[in-house]
Amino acid sequence: MAGITNADFAMKLIPYGFDTVTIGGYNTDRNSIDACEKIIKRGRKEFNYPEDKIYEVIENEVNTIKNNFNVKVSANLRGCTPEPLIKISKIEKLDIIEINCHCRQEELTSIGCGQSMLTRPDFEDFIKDVVKKSNTEVSLKMRANVEGVDNIEIAKIAEDAKINYLHIDAMKKGIYDADFELINKIANETNLFIIGNNSVNSTQQAQKMLDNGAKGFSIARSALKGKLDFDIINI
Repeated sequence: MAGITNADFAMKLIPYGFDTVTIGGYNTDRNSIDACEKIIKRGRKEFNYPEDKIYEVIENEVNTIKNNFNVKVSANLRGCTPEPLIKISKIEKLDIIEINCHCRQEELTSIGCGQSMLTRPDFEDFIKDVVKKSNTEVSLKMRANVEGVDNIEIAKIAEDAKINYLHIDAMKKGIYDADFELINKIANETNLFIIGNNSVNSTQQAQKMLDNGAKGFSIARSALKGKLDFDIINI
């Protein structure tokens, strides 16, 4: 939830039982920053900082959380090249960098960011470079069922690259629920640590993610109020 999930927002949610929080998405290079400026101009809420300030901004957000809670902190990052993501992975208290292969705004997909990362010819080289050179664990957040993308192939590429987490927004056109069938299929065909996302709005939905092979789940829209209306601690 770009423009929303910063340290202040995350710290409201942690007491509900979260062991990991993700801040961002953040734009890490000139191209993604320029694209985001266009998104902001049409009224969408986003985080966007100058290229020479982004490291400091993320570092401060991470330290704010870490100074108050014992949780893992992940930063969701957009970028056209691996280098800025690798640089951000050097932040001392940051636990995870997350490669954003998820956002679908046209301004970002037109420059090879967000979900269009999944169709780039250099996709495999990109994530392998990030994993090899990062000081943190690496998560890949992918949008499922993108036209022209083989979900299983992407998962296997991620596994081969030794990604620590595959964070799947399990969307499927025409389905108003998570694509649990896909979560199950990827779980059966890989040994990845899958974090299931989409429509986790109750204890039952969270448990269903786990029952279908996810090893964790993430909550977004149901947390927009800065609190949860259901219990996740005992799942």
